[in-house]
Amino acid sequence: MNGTPKAAPPAAGGEIVTLLVQEGIISPEQLRYAQRVHDKVQSSKTLIDVLQELEYLTREGLTNTLRKKSVNIRIGDFLVELGYLRKSDLVAALALQKESTERKMLGDIFIENGFIEERRLTEVLSFQLGFPVAELEFRKQDRKLFAKAPFQAYRDGLFVPMEIVEGVTMVAFVNPLDQAARQAAERLFGADLQPAIASKKSVLSAIVSAENSAGSSTAVAADEGTVVGIINKLFDDAISQGASDIHIEPLKDRLRVRFRHDGVMMLHQEFPIDIAPQLSSRIKVIAQADIAEKRRHQDGRILFESRAHGFNLDMRVSFFITIFGEKIVLRLLNKKTTIPDVSQIGMAPRMLDQFVSDALDTPSGVMIITGPTGSGKTSTLYGCLGYLNNINTCIVTAEDPVEFVIEGVAQCSINTKIGLTFEETLRHIVRQDPDIIILGEIRDTFTAETAIEAALTGHKVLTTFHTEDSIGALLRLRNMQIEPFLISSTITCVVAQRLLRRVCNDCAQTYVPTPSEYGKLGFSAKDLAGSQFREGRGCKQCRFTGYRGRTAIFELLVMNEAVKEAVMLNKSASEIRKLGIDTASMVTLFEDGLVKAASGLVSVQEVLRDLPRINLPRPLTELKRILGS
Repeated sequence: MNGTPKAAPPAAGGEIVTLLVQEGIISPEQLRYAQRVHDKVQSSKTLIDVLQELEYLTREGLTNTLRKKSVNIRIGDFLVELGYLRKSDLVAALALQKESTERKMLGDIFIENGFIEERRLTEVLSFQLGFPVAELEFRKQDRKLFAKAPFQAYRDGLFVPMEIVEGVTMVAFVNPLDQAARQAAERLFGADLQPAIASKKSVLSAIVSAENSAGSSTAVAADEGTVVGIINKLFDDAISQGASDIHIEPLKDRLRVRFRHDGVMMLHQEFPIDIAPQLSSRIKVIAQADIAEKRRHQDGRILFESRAHGFNLDMRVSFFITIFGEKIVLRLLNKKTTIPDVSQIGMAPRMLDQFVSDALDTPSGVMIITGPTGSGKTSTLYGCLGYLNNINTCIVTAEDPVEFVIEGVAQCSINTKIGLTFEETLRHIVRQDPDIIILGEIRDTFTAETAIEAALTGHKVLTTFHTEDSIGALLRLRNMQIEPFLISSTITCVVAQRLLRRVCNDCAQTYVPTPSEYGKLGFSAKDLAGSQFREGRGCKQCRFTGYRGRTAIFELLVMNEAVKEAVMLNKSASEIRKLGIDTASMVTLFEDGLVKAASGLVSVQEVLRDLPRINLPRPLTELKRILGS
C-alpha cells in the first residue's frame, strides 16, 4: 500500500481500516471513537462491524473500496479482519497446512475443514484481488472457445473461458494470481484477456458440462429423461436438507432454485434458462395441472415417492405467472405418522402447566392458536390433538390439507375442486356427534360463527387464526362482527406463537450484545448479568448460517374473569394486555423470546428482528420465575 494514514497505524485497526482512512471513507476521529467503543463493549464483533453500527461506514462503501484497491494482505488475515473467520480458526488452518504432506492452498483448507463456505471465500477473494465474481452455474458454455485446448488443460490450470466482449475474452480462474495458469490462458486467448474469479467447484462443473456437450453438433437440450432426473433430485435434496418449500424462479438469464430452511430462503442451485419450459411442463404433468395453460396462475398437488428416503412426500404446488415465465413454489407436506407431544412443543414449564389445566382440560369452549403463516401453528394444534385423543372421545377435523394422519380421528381434507369446501364441511361436522372439533383455520365470519356456535352447544373447538399476537385475535373477532359477550363466554384461551431459528450447537460461541441491542431489549448490561447469550459463527452442519433447527416462542392468554369483563366492555388492546399480564400470568412473545435468548437457545438478533415489541419487558429474573425457566 502507498503512503501511511494520518491517524491510527495499521496495527491499531488492520490493513482494511487503514485503507478506509486513506481513501477518506472514514475519518481518523471516527476510527478512534470506534476503537474506544469496540474495546469497551468487549463484543465478538469486529472493528468494521462497529464502524457500520455507528453508521460511519456502509456495506456498499466497504465493498466499493475493496474492489477499487487491491489490498496487500494475506487471505487469512483479510478474512479475520472482515469477521468471516476467527483468529483461532486461522491458527488451526495454518497448522494443518504446515502438517500436510500435500501442498494445499490455505483457501482449500478453510473449505475442507468447514471454517468458511466456498461461495463466501470466493466473494472475499474477489474483494482482495479486485476481480469480478463469475457465476458459471447457469451460463451456457461457448464450445468454440473451449475448442482451443484439450479439456485436461483447463483442469490443470483451473480456468474456463466465458465469453468475448468487444474483442476481449473473459476467463474465470480459481486463482487469478497463479502465474502458470495465467500464462496458459494468455497463450490461448491473448495477453489482454479479462480475468474473473470463480469457485473451484463451479469451474470443474463448467468443464464437465462443456465436455459432455462436445460430441453433439448443437447445444444439448434437456430431454424428458433429463428433466425427470433433475426434478427427482431436487425433491430428494429438499427432503434430505429438511426444506419446507422449494422455489423455482425464472430470472432474466437463468433459472434459480431456492429452498426455505428454518424459515429462511437459501440458494440451492441454478440452471440455464432454456430448461425452464421443460421443467415446468413436467411438474404440471405430475401435479395434474393444465400443461397447455401458460397465461393463468394454477394450483396442483404432487405425491412423490422418494426411493432414496423410503416414504411418500405430499407437496402442494403453485404456478405463478411472471414476466420471465412461470414461478413454481412447492410446499412440502410430509404425511407423518407421529405427531409432536404437547410437552415438547417448546413451552416453558409453568406456561405449559397453565395451558394444559386452564385450556386443554376444560370440557368446552374455543381454543385459538394464532400467528403468521409458517409460525408452527399446525404442529402446536396437532400436539394438543394428540393430548386429547383417546378411546372415549370423538374428534372430527376439517383441514386444508391434512398434514398429520392420526389413527382414531375423523379427518377431512378440503377439496374445493369437487365442492368439498369449508362451508359445506362445517355444516356436516356438527351432525357427526363430535366431542372435539378441529377447524384448520378461521377464515371468515362464517367460520368464526360456526366455531362460536359449536362451543355454545358444549363442544370443544380448536382452531388457528392469523393475527400479530393473542390480543389481536380477540380484536379481530370483534371486527368480524362477533358480539363481545359471545367472545368472552366461549373463548377459553389464545396462544400466539412464532418460530425462531436455534443457535447451532456445533459452532456456537458466547455473544455480548452491543449497546444498541441492549437499548432495543430495554435492559442494561447489568440487568442481564449472568445471561448466556450465544451466536453461531457458521459451520458445515448448519450450512454456514450459524443456525440449525427452530424453536417456538409463545404468548399464552388465558381468559379469566378480568379479561372476559374487559372484552365485554370493549376495552382497548393495551388495557386487555395489561390485565392479562397482571391477572393471568401472561408473558408476551418478546419476553418469552428474551428468556430463551438469555439461555443461549436463540440469538438476540432473531428476537429483535422477528418478535413484536409493544411494552418494555419485565426484569429477566421475574420472567424466569413466572415461566419456571
